[in-house]
Amino acid sequence: MFSLFAPNSKLIVLLTICAVVLFVLVFIFQTPSTSLGIVMPGHQPSESFILVTSGSDFPLDNLPYGVFSTSANPTRRIGVAIGDQVLDLSALTDTFLNHALFIKNNKNVFAQSTLNDFMSLGRDAWATARQTLTRILSATEPDLRDDESLRGRAFVKQSDAIMHLPCHIGDYTDFYSSREHATNVGTMFRGADNALPPNWLHLPIGYHGRASSIVVSGTDIRRPVGQTRPDESKPPVYGPCKALDFELEMAFFIGPGNTLGQPIPIEKAHEHIFGMVLMNDWSARDIQKWEYQPLGPFLGKSFATTISPWIVTMDALAPFLVDNVPQSPSVLPYLQHTDRFSYDIRLRVDLQGTDLLGQKPVSVSNFKYLYWTMKQQLAHHTSNGCNLRPGDLLGSGTISGPAKSERGSLLELSWGSKEPIDLGNGVTRTFLRDGDTVTLNGVCDNGSIRLGFGPCTGKVLPALEI
Repeated sequence: MFSLFAPNSKLIVLLTICAVVLFVLVFIFQTPSTSLGIVMPGHQPSESFILVTSGSDFPLDNLPYGVFSTSANPTRRIGVAIGDQVLDLSALTDTFLNHALFIKNNKNVFAQSTLNDFMSLGRDAWATARQTLTRILSATEPDLRDDESLRGRAFVKQSDAIMHLPCHIGDYTDFYSSREHATNVGTMFRGADNALPPNWLHLPIGYHGRASSIVVSGTDIRRPVGQTRPDESKPPVYGPCKALDFELEMAFFIGPGNTLGQPIPIEKAHEHIFGMVLMNDWSARDIQKWEYQPLGPFLGKSFATTISPWIVTMDALAPFLVDNVPQSPSVLPYLQHTDRFSYDIRLRVDLQGTDLLGQKPVSVSNFKYLYWTMKQQLAHHTSNGCNLRPGDLLGSGTISGPAKSERGSLLELSWGSKEPIDLGNGVTRTFLRDGDTVTLNGVCDNGSIRLGFGPCTGKVLPALEI
């Protein structure tokens, strides 16, 4: 026996061992860390066992889909973003079989290199998958949380993920749905009295874009070369674009398609919309100005379109529904719907250049400003019997708001280069320079739920020598 109050080497050793054990237990069970990435029940800042920090774009309420690979495994896989992690769905086939009935008839749907097959399954399958993912990622569900081996196979740090286009995009359409944007551009080129073309308030104007040049965020953008006519008293010239611009847009992906010759009625349009991404439809304004009559955009738009890699589903966006913009005059019956289908998505454009210290905000806007809804765009697109297919992409057009700071392009912000944008320290812009990096961000926040889209970014490279 030894006294607790007398010096004793055995007592000191025992107390030291107890202290070490206690410290380890506290570290494992009570201290969440980004290195572990696990939050135990009863001590989590989110509802998932995966640590989701405050301000993250990817809480449990989001669960967007994307396609990724890693340097260690170049195979492209379908993943879901949660916190700073990617959940590899190809590793969870058995887990889905235990939880989701729809997967039993589609066992390989998450073993694909694109999301097209999953998109084609429709809203019931999407809802079941979302419910299943929410359950298995929750802090109270032990199947994945307590399976260390499965967690090791199923999770990849986003910093280690190489993102790819989320699906095969067979066709791409870009609309012209912002009244403020159309009015600004029309005023610059035709005057305030003729700003909107006579059809603009009656149908959602759009054009068929080039799907092959759609790229994922992070892809560098080469300054295009083309034919322009800077001096209208002289013949056109051929050379690098001198009026390169961004366009702040969003876009939605088609889920189930329609048969050729069978329009999608507006009452069912929502059943065909899988989810949304941010989109920068890069524009060569000087090339576009010279070429666009009479058939519309061509080389001034087809050289590059950047989208964010994570598709945020419509179920995730449901808490952010807002009233549609009132339309006057009344649209034709095939475009009429009374249900809300506009969304409060706060948008921002940041610019970084070799002559700038860090990123500079150049525009803020909101998706809710759009005059034409996605349902109207989809119903109009198919009204002639045009068939859409899973993975087709439909862009909103530039999203501008009523304030000058809410203009969604440099063309508008600089008012056709007549009003250079002040970026501080004597730095200005009218259009993009070589080395400029443009980053789009989108966030939804209703006070109780916050989620985002992740960045949509691209850097301008010099034109090729000619």
